[in-house]
Amino acid sequence: MFELNLPKFEANIRGVGDRREIFDPLRRRFVALTAEEWVRQHFVNYLCNHLGYPSGFMANEVQLRLGQVARRADTVVYRRDLTVLMIIEYKAPTVAISQKVFDQTVNYSRVLHARYLAVSNGLRHYCLQADAGGNYVFMETFPEYRSLV
Repeated sequence: MFELNLPKFEANIRGVGDRREIFDPLRRRFVALTAEEWVRQHFVNYLCNHLGYPSGFMANEVQLRLGQVARRADTVVYRRDLTVLMIIEYKAPTVAISQKVFDQTVNYSRVLHARYLAVSNGLRHYCLQADAGGNYVFMETFPEYRSLV
């Protein structure tokens, strides 16, 4: 798999027939090991083990509806009252972070009402915060959980 700009960790990977799977601790099951999933698992590990995000307040592949279309937010981080705090969108390391990716995440926030948005392809990571006018501005660093709640 790809070398990422995230801390390394011991991923639980297994082979099933001709495909590989990685254990997702948030979903509590093995999932297909794709390049995007590799980024997701490293990023979730980074959030939980380095920035203090409680795994009990996080979920992967959260379903939502944009008009008549069903979508899934890659990772959602919740506050202790279970309202949405942050939406995180992942891309494979070979996919550039573009305005289209940010727009996708903002659209999800229109439904889930997140104060923070994040985007990562495993190499570059961005975190944005909603200002008083509801516009998102880039943060200089990726915040610890305790500083957000």
